[in-house]
Amino acid sequence: MTILPAIDLKDGRCVRLRQGRSEDATVYGDDPVAQAKDWAAQGGRELHVVDLDGAFSGSRCHSEVIAAIIKAFPGPVEFGGGIRGMDAVRAVIESGAARAIIGSAALDDPEFLTAALEEFGERIAVGIDARNGFVQTKGWVETTATRATDLAAAVAKMGVKTIIYTDTATDGMLGGPNIAQMSAICDAAPTANITASGGISSPYDIANLKALERPNLTAAIVGKALYDGKTTLREMNVAAI
Repeated sequence: MTILPAIDLKDGRCVRLRQGRSEDATVYGDDPVAQAKDWAAQGGRELHVVDLDGAFSGSRCHSEVIAAIIKAFPGPVEFGGGIRGMDAVRAVIESGAARAIIGSAALDDPEFLTAALEEFGERIAVGIDARNGFVQTKGWVETTATRATDLAAAVAKMGVKTIIYTDTATDGMLGGPNIAQMSAICDAAPTANITASGGISSPYDIANLKALERPNLTAAIVGKALYDGKTTLREMNVAAI
């Protein structure tokens, strides 16, 4: 399993939200590029970056910062937030990102997702954010009637090879991931690699995810627990082996 430290961008700074609420943000630094270098120095092999302003507004807001992060981090960087058109996908890929993460648009505009997959294949990931099992869109502001498992199955059938599943009720709460829902997502999309996100705060949580014994559960994103010093990236990497 690969551990991806997270950098969430809001107003040009590194922040973490509680349960995805934009009004409940904690600022952890004013230099996202320095943070990317620090994650690399701590043993980060891949990096997860989200443009929160882009997610809420629907258009990318930190293009120069993101390009600088990608240049500064030696490993693969995946990026999401406000990617809702082909021009945005191309810009992200051209900036050097390993994967462009399509979120809300995967549900709202399946033709766009199809076009992105046709042009960029496995460099397209889909981010599925859900509360109580139902998909949330537009930066977690709107909860839909679509089950996360149904969307996961649908995008996997379309050819998506990476799905990042975030349980928004646990995100930023340091209470552990939603194990039952993560298991259901893995079962719904057996042909896709699943990344777990939301609530992961200790090596114990990684052990619980590994105990699911789902071969397609290949990665986990860790944010607030690292920033708050609840654990270290080294500890999480060891647990993931």
